[in-house]
Amino acid sequence: AQMAREMMVSGDYITPRYNDYKYFEKPPLHIWASAITFQLFGLGEWQARLWSGLTGYLTILLVGFTAAQLFGRVTGYLAALILLSSPMWVVGGHFNALDMGLSAFLNLALCALLLAQHAYEHQRPQSGRHWMWVCWLAMGLATLSKGLIGIVIPGMVLFAYIVTRFDWKILGRLHIFSGLVIFLIVTAPWFIAVSIENPEFAHFFFIYEHFERFTATAHGRTAPFYFFLPLVLVGFLPWMPQFFQSARQTLMQYRMQSFSASWMLWAWFAVILIFFSISRSKLPGYIMPVFPALAILAAKSIADYLESHAHLSIGWRLQTLFFTLLAITGFFFLSEVGRNGQPDEVDAYQAYTVWIVVALSCLLVFSLVASLLAKRNALLSIALFAFGFFLTATIAGTGHETLGRAVSGYDLAQKVKSQIPSDARIYSVRLLDHTVPFYLERN
Repeated sequence: AQMAREMMVSGDYITPRYNDYKYFEKPPLHIWASAITFQLFGLGEWQARLWSGLTGYLTILLVGFTAAQLFGRVTGYLAALILLSSPMWVVGGHFNALDMGLSAFLNLALCALLLAQHAYEHQRPQSGRHWMWVCWLAMGLATLSKGLIGIVIPGMVLFAYIVTRFDWKILGRLHIFSGLVIFLIVTAPWFIAVSIENPEFAHFFFIYEHFERFTATAHGRTAPFYFFLPLVLVGFLPWMPQFFQSARQTLMQYRMQSFSASWMLWAWFAVILIFFSISRSKLPGYIMPVFPALAILAAKSIADYLESHAHLSIGWRLQTLFFTLLAITGFFFLSEVGRNGQPDEVDAYQAYTVWIVVALSCLLVFSLVASLLAKRNALLSIALFAFGFFLTATIAGTGHETLGRAVSGYDLAQKVKSQIPSDARIYSVRLLDHTVPFYLERN
């Protein structure tokens, strides 16, 4: 947010800066979007988070559309609901971070690739070509969001799909020459401009921020190899049974000769998980791009079951009852909220407890009603269960603002603003709170 504010004030949209220092760690698409948002709506917290929330919401619509085109209307409806209710996706939409925007454009590339190959399989080459151009455009935007990962990840996924399916004909459908032209039209202008203005950019960005970040521990973001597994489990918690069911169904289809969208989706999940697991630099948001693919896979699993069954299985009722009991159990642990917090954070934790109570109540009510409706109306049961998890994650995430204010520099900044002249220099000694410059509206 501070970099976007500085960009808006300075008018320099080529060289990103943070506290007047050149910032070459990431490309500027997210910063551009936030700076434009500040110009349109003014400075503020919701304005800073708008890009993350908007790209997250649009990805839900994209996933629903893609799943409907590939597997039918019911699958599309379910895929959108599942992603909407995936805790990691909901929480990610509340954070002003690069991960949601990157995930949105990476998944636009994935969905466009799937739709292109689907069109070719159904003898619609013109539609296939257009979707491939969208894929290349999306990879360009992903690259402008967070760097070369925007084209490296789709490339690795495609390679993994080809070598595991022996589906070499897909190489002739990628429109590589025209696609690269589109990719370079999107990415090259900024990379050339910033390199001309800043000769040091290329080495720092391409070597230090990509190769060394992946292979070394210089950034201090090390974690065990299995770091992302619990995040996938929690981030997709409501739909883990469908996750495992989808894996079984996809393996059974391995010998199919035609293009397999399900296999491509599983390749997407596996490649991203393995790639970031072996990286020496790990942060929770890195795993965000896998959830849209998992939503489509889980939706297809449910839709396939409903094609041959009038009602949801006993497993679904057990699943919804499990989360009903989980919500009830949560009430017994409310006293643990903030138990290890600092003394000056006690009031904030007490306020947050109220939000937790409301969130647990939503989970309890919606899960219970979904269980009761399982035999009467399958789609309504699923929708209520999904909406319950969406509300639970949204309320818990929104309520976290009470804690965020307690540990951010907001209160300090408001006091400082009223006590010192606007042209006074401010220094931070042995401590850097990244929120203070933004709230002070100065460097």
